[in-house]
Amino acid sequence: MDLKQLECFVRVVEFGSVTRAAITLNLSQPVVSRHVRQLEVELKEHLLERNGRGVIPTDAGKRLLERGRGILHQVRLARQEIEDLRGSPAGKVVVGMPPSVGKSLTVDLVSDFRAEFPRASLGVVEALTVSMYEWLLLGRLDFALLYNPPVTQQAAYEHVWSEDLYLIGSRGLKGKPMPASVKMRELANYPLITPGQPNAIRNLLEVQCARLGVPLSVELEVDAIESLLDLVDRGMGYAVLSRNAIYGRAHRPHLRAARIVSPSLTSQLVIATVSQRPLTRLAQATIDLIRKRIQGGILAGDAQRDEARSRA
Repeated sequence: MDLKQLECFVRVVEFGSVTRAAITLNLSQPVVSRHVRQLEVELKEHLLERNGRGVIPTDAGKRLLERGRGILHQVRLARQEIEDLRGSPAGKVVVGMPPSVGKSLTVDLVSDFRAEFPRASLGVVEALTVSMYEWLLLGRLDFALLYNPPVTQQAAYEHVWSEDLYLIGSRGLKGKPMPASVKMRELANYPLITPGQPNAIRNLLEVQCARLGVPLSVELEVDAIESLLDLVDRGMGYAVLSRNAIYGRAHRPHLRAARIVSPSLTSQLVIATVSQRPLTRLAQATIDLIRKRIQGGILAGDAQRDEARSRA
């Protein structure tokens, strides 16, 4: 079995498209299709089926996919371990993080990474927890920073940060200034703009409010956080997010944050890895860099600086 054929097959299934797989692999579509076909001939099984939305694996394809991902990861791991013998870790590591965390952490992480590992490359993907969790399991991410991920045996979690959630708005109700704090029961009075389900923070909000019998008024569902905040800035509604979401908001000067109290609403940030997938030396070292930055207070520092600005 040729590794290039196997890689082409795995990427086609993950993307559901020969075209998108070819772009990722930097190959032409005919070459990718030929590799997959050669694999089918060798195994004497059809591995893919076409439907109106792209391609999906057959039963035989699903079994090969499960094994193929593991084989490719082990080959990658072996290559990096051999390269590491030459000195500092080489290869590439891809980390996922929420946009609010990426805004605070990415620049410092890249600076630290380049100084520590000049022979390696770093990829940073910013997305919502639900998407990153799926990509982590698919092997597109080496590890990810996730908010309140689902409990599962497939992933291992290390808690690294807790942060209170705030009601974000451009003004209070009836044109009044945003208050310093809002009781959770009072959230029923605010028209909310939230990401659609499934979403980690929205799920936390709905669960906690349901326990108190607080009905929520979700007026709009917007998954893109930047667009969501633009709508909030224009007075279209309110968001429930961490204070870091509005740090460095020079282009949205009207946004204010009211801490949710009685009870407070706290979100948990974890470093997530796949339980059965060993980390490369480079990935583990990158986690160490992130852990040091978070323990050094980079996330808390952004929130405190932002609070000082809002009071000025």
